[in-house]
Amino acid sequence: MSAASGEPARTPAHVAIIMDGNGRWAASRGLPRALGHRQGVEAVRALIKGAAGLGLTHLTLFGFSTENWQRPQDEVNALFDLLRQFVGADLAGLAREGVHVRIIGSRDGLSDDLLEIVERAERDTRHNTRFHLTVAFNYGARDEIVRAVNALTARAAQTGKAEPLDEAGFAAALDTQGLPDPDLIIRTSGEMRLSNFLLWQGAYSELVFVDVLWPDFTLEHLREAIAVFQSRERRFGGR
Repeated sequence: MSAASGEPARTPAHVAIIMDGNGRWAASRGLPRALGHRQGVEAVRALIKGAAGLGLTHLTLFGFSTENWQRPQDEVNALFDLLRQFVGADLAGLAREGVHVRIIGSRDGLSDDLLEIVERAERDTRHNTRFHLTVAFNYGARDEIVRAVNALTARAAQTGKAEPLDEAGFAAALDTQGLPDPDLIIRTSGEMRLSNFLLWQGAYSELVFVDVLWPDFTLEHLREAIAVFQSRERRFGGR
């Protein structure tokens, strides 16, 4: 039961996660950062398998940010290789299990083979509806908003008319068009900030910060975060 409303506790339909702490996980064990990212992928696999069983229909994961280009090139290359390997090893299984995969973020700067991987993941799963997995890759919320403004401006210039814009119209120009806003945003590793993640979509998301490094994050941690979500009263500005 919801502690505030007395109504049955509602399971979030859409959970978004900032997966943080791979490098610190590796460093604490004297391992290369790349191995921390690799172990983080195993945490992703386990979470995808179990999330639908908790009542979720949408899961969004922050995999690579526009700011991550500032990291050493070998670490960036390792992250890209993990995307290649994940899609190569898991895509067929995800497609069979009814998972719809969507990749959001800028395509600028991605190599031709990564672009092909992204397009194949979306193409091969586009008709699936059982569960929706969104991966934010080369993503930054400010970049997303700027790209949306530029797209709307270009459309107005092309049509020769600039119509008044409402929130729904602007949301339709974002990478997440057609996705529900996240009910719950989780960040691992104990850091307490959004780091340029879903700034528009997360306006009314509940935030839960978990003091666990991402490779150690399990389905039980997700259950605990959902329990925190269920204990809160969501008024969306009302009373």
